[in-house]
Amino acid sequence: MLRLSLTHRSLATKLVLLGGFFTFLLTLYTTHPSSARLRSSVADIFSTRQRSQCTPEEWSSGQWTRRTPPRTSKQNASSVADVLEFEGFQGCASDREYNWHLGSEEDQWHRFPEVAAYEWTPPSSCNARQFNREAFVQDLVEQGGWLLIGDSVTENHFFSLSCLLFPHVIATPNYTLNPYWDRAWPQNLYLNPESPLVNEIDFPEGFNISGTPLVTFRRVDLLLTEEQLKDLYEATQPSRAAQEGFNLLGGDQVWEFAPADYLSLFTAPLPQANYGTMVVSTAGHWTTGTFRGLRNESLPGEGIGRVLGFFEDAMKVWSRMVQGWMDAVQYSEDSAEGGGAITKGGRRRQVIVRSYLPGHDGCHNHYEPWQTYEQADMKLSYNWGEIKLFNQEFQSILSSREFPDIHYLGIDRPALLRPDGHAGGDCLHLISGSGVLEGWSEYIWHFVSREVGTWIR
Repeated sequence: MLRLSLTHRSLATKLVLLGGFFTFLLTLYTTHPSSARLRSSVADIFSTRQRSQCTPEEWSSGQWTRRTPPRTSKQNASSVADVLEFEGFQGCASDREYNWHLGSEEDQWHRFPEVAAYEWTPPSSCNARQFNREAFVQDLVEQGGWLLIGDSVTENHFFSLSCLLFPHVIATPNYTLNPYWDRAWPQNLYLNPESPLVNEIDFPEGFNISGTPLVTFRRVDLLLTEEQLKDLYEATQPSRAAQEGFNLLGGDQVWEFAPADYLSLFTAPLPQANYGTMVVSTAGHWTTGTFRGLRNESLPGEGIGRVLGFFEDAMKVWSRMVQGWMDAVQYSEDSAEGGGAITKGGRRRQVIVRSYLPGHDGCHNHYEPWQTYEQADMKLSYNWGEIKLFNQEFQSILSSREFPDIHYLGIDRPALLRPDGHAGGDCLHLISGSGVLEGWSEYIWHFVSREVGTWIR
């Protein structure tokens, strides 16, 4: 597995501390940690902040409405250029599976303009920040970029961002030149040096246009590594883990990147990085196909309840690990250099957990949004029927004041109402330009800049 090179002088110390912290959590994960003075004070500050402009719940209570006026008068698609016009994109910086992400393959043209004809409309009481491409890019430079951690649906999100922010960003790697690039390699968006915004932006000291990413995607399916998950299971279920021939995972392939590595990247100083927000999502690979050792065909869902129970244990450990890291770097030596808990632009780094979403069985038989979710009580493929339970577990964990720098955003409802919005070939991934992925970006941008706010040095 790929590992981040430890080039910064303080990262090795952090890794040692995190390793010790993880071992400590394995012993005490079920107990509530002592309320450190610093953590309590930070939690008190957050508990008194006003978050009244538009909460995630309020934003998610809206509906899909037909866009008026439409983006174009065209009535059908006969080229990739037509599809981009329907979707409101000037182009996309990323070139990985370009046509598939856009739904612009020839056998998908019949879905236009309908699939791109709707926009998410929150209630009038939701005073969300109005999306502006140029202001978004400026915030990514001046206040801090985004580190996206998750599976292929998060890669979906990354591609959408590359279209939403185009032409002000460029993407690496070039998949046209390197079509067999491994999924584990990082994908980045950088400020386009030809963008007119270059003359408008107040660059933080040390920012490198060609070397400091605005957005990075790292493929991380389970958030913890296989080794960490095995250690945790042995600590929580010693008798079952000790059974002869037991193998916790050993099923479907997953991609991993150690938390110490992506947290080091998240809080690294300029010019290496300038991330202000880490957006995390997981649940899609928490199946009995992945966790083969928990599978039992005599149990409901072949033992998915066992997987769900272990997910709760693992996310408690992960959340304490992440918050512990954020607490540790608050007064670290990196802070004076633009690393640590505060970006060079003065924003306190925040971790966002985006609710996961199930797919829609029979999705390609639908051609318009729903007003209400119609598969809530159905037995769905994979672990889709239990995704809401995984989300509930994660939300319950993060509702504690123990985690002031980690926020759960339950913004899955817009996706639940779009069975028509899936990319060709499967019923989980979504078309960039259908409005679902773009809605995530727009709301998260609002949340980190208006609901959480900035912390000025």
